[in-house]
Parts: sequence; C-alpha cells; structure tokens
Amino acid sequence: MTNKEKARERREKRMQEISLLRTIPYSDHHRWWSSENVAVVTGSNRGIGFEIARQLAGHGLTVVLTARNVDAGLEAVKSLRDQEEGLKVDFHQLDVTDSSSIREFGCWIKQTFGGLDILVNNAGVNYNLGSDNSVEFAETVISTNYQGIKNVTKAMIPLMRPSPHGARIVNVSSRLGRVNGRRNRLANVELRDQLSNPDLLTEELIDRTVSKFINQVKDGTWESGGWPQTFTDYSMSKLAVNAYTRLMAKDLSRRGEEEKIYVNSFCPGWVKTAMTGYAGNMPPEDAADTGVWLSLVLSEEAVTGKFFAERREINF
Repeated sequence: MTNKEKARERREKRMQEISLLRTIPYSDHHRWWSSENVAVVTGSNRGIGFEIARQLAGHGLTVVLTARNVDAGLEAVKSLRDQEEGLKVDFHQLDVTDSSSIREFGCWIKQTFGGLDILVNNAGVNYNLGSDNSVEFAETVISTNYQGIKNVTKAMIPLMRPSPHGARIVNVSSRLGRVNGRRNRLANVELRDQLSNPDLLTEELIDRTVSKFINQVKDGTWESGGWPQTFTDYSMSKLAVNAYTRLMAKDLSRRGEEEKIYVNSFCPGWVKTAMTGYAGNMPPEDAADTGVWLSLVLSEEAVTGKFFAERREINF
C-alpha cells in the first residue's frame, strides 16, 4: 500500500469515527445550556455554517442564522423549521465586511435577546478551485475572512453574557493557514517566529502582515514575496484568523471566572460545499462536528487559544 493510500485509509477511518461521535447524544450531565442560551452563526444560510446552526438548534439552543442576502437567510430558516419541528431559529441580515451592518446586528441582538452566549465566525469566501491560484479578489478575501471575523468579534464581545460555564467564540479556519505547516507556509522564518511567539504576537503585526501581502498583490510582486503557495489569498486570510484567535484568547484570559470567554479555531476539512465546488471529501454534517463540539464542551474541559481538527488539537 502506498503512502497516499495509507493516508486515505486513515482519513476515511477518522471520518467514520466523527460520524459515530455525532450520533452520541449529550447527556444531561454534560448539558450546561438551555433554549435561553443564544448562539450566533455567521454566514449560515448554506454549507458548514448552515449545518453548525442546524446541529446547535438540534441540541436545544436558540440559534441566530445570518447571511448577506435576506432572501437566502429566510429560506435557510424556513428549511430548518421544515426539517424539524420545535427548533428555535431566527435570522438577521449581516454583512461582515460592512461596519454599519455589524452595528445594526449588535443592536438587534441586544434588543431581542439581551446578548449572546456563543459566536461561531463562519462567514468566508474563496475564489479559487482545483489548481487555481488567482489573487484577483485578494482584498475581498482578506476583508471577509479575517477583518470580518475581527470586527464581528470585537462588536459581539461586549454582548456576551457572563456565565460560570464561559461564553464561546469559535472561528472556522483552515490547515492552509498554519504558520509552521510542513507545506504552504511562509518563507520568512523571522516572521513565522514572530507570529508563533505569544509574547511578540500583536494585532498590529497581523494587520501589517496581511497589508504587506495586499500591497504586493497590487504592485504585482506577491509571487516572489514568500507567501503560501496554495490558494495564497485564502491561506493568508486563515493564517491571520489563526493568529488572531491566539491573540484574543490571551487578551480574554485576563477576565474573571464569571466573565470567561473561550476562543478557539478549527479546520473543518475539505468539505463538499459551494466553496470547494462540491469537490471535497467530507459532508457538511461531519465537517460541522468540531465547531459544535467546541461550542458545547463543558467548561472544566474547555481550552482556549487552540486550533482543532476532527476534535483533536493540532499545531498552528
């Protein structure tokens, strides 16, 4: 058996394990939440976001779906209600790249629910498929996938409700954005070290890194800039998300016990969704599992500032 075949076999076995884990219900002992707890899932009118919203609602939380397109969002809510009676799901329009849209959404959350307990930052875009590596839409990708998560998170943190179980922020990311991955990593060793060192990691450093990439895209020199080689703009956006996850976890760890917010990111895998042209090898139902698990894990088992895939911690 070749190494490639062995890897495929391991992946298929792990997918079977994930499918089995999804069938195991959370017992009352593990259930810290109720229908009074509110989970917001951005970009949840389809794909992984829709499935995360469906599973969280199925576990008994009140779930708010968001989408840029109102009709698409309302159709998604209708679909969930038609699938299963009694799900507590709602919808509000949200464009994560629009500051006024974020402000309006925050006001609505506060007025309607008084706050939220779980934020799943799922909204994202990718314009490359297969072997493509265009950076034509790099600014949109960075604006949506990184700056969108950052701005929504900053707006939602003041609205996250105090709880002995801790509030949760879950960022949907990708292994393509690993700073120290064996493949597809930054060529600049010094920059990798800075982004990996919690004492050196700052929001300014992350922003400066993505700004340098965008500037090189604009002047046509990005190919010699030492950036990731696969899906370069998407990889850079997720590298920034992973770094920001660790930064926010560190900042929020200073809070008191009743105001704890756990922040983690996860890679859902190569999923059969519109973002991959439905070429992935994992169904959204399984891909959503780790995000749901991170949202609901018991506070005594909860970690923060980590990166996960298939319920296992992996390196940034």
